[in-house]
Amino acid sequence: MELERAKKYLEKGVDGYANGNGGMFENFMMQGLGLHLDSIERGRVLCSMKVPVRLLNPGNTFHGGATTSLVDLVGSAVILTYGLTATGVSVEITLSLLDAAFANEEIEIEGRALRIGKTVAVVNVEFRKKSSAKIFAQARHTKYLHLPPPAPVQTKM
Repeated sequence: MELERAKKYLEKGVDGYANGNGGMFENFMMQGLGLHLDSIERGRVLCSMKVPVRLLNPGNTFHGGATTSLVDLVGSAVILTYGLTATGVSVEITLSLLDAAFANEEIEIEGRALRIGKTVAVVNVEFRKKSSAKIFAQARHTKYLHLPPPAPVQTKM
């Protein structure tokens, strides 16, 4: 069940809509993104896509902000593979841009859990060029996992 939830998250967006009825993030990032889920297992998600022209920066390379958004998306999906009902709140995203990716270039995005604890999750996300397996970006995503409040204690009065 937890893998299905993560799959739906990647395929249809955060709120489950792929038809443009979601929020700003879903409409901008997910609509027409062409993100394909290639492999999913507990603690690991592998996706692929062609870099869309609309996500290029003025230098005509894959925009760092779009890369960071995909770190958030794929990293959150990795957390869902553990059966959690929410993906938590981003505390830190550290991104290293090592090379450029260009319009319509095939890329792979792999997210791997480094630690999924009770209150903190840490995921590594790596971006590779599909043709050469060369890493062009690498990120670490840390999220705070909100625990539900404890049940109220009943006392005799």
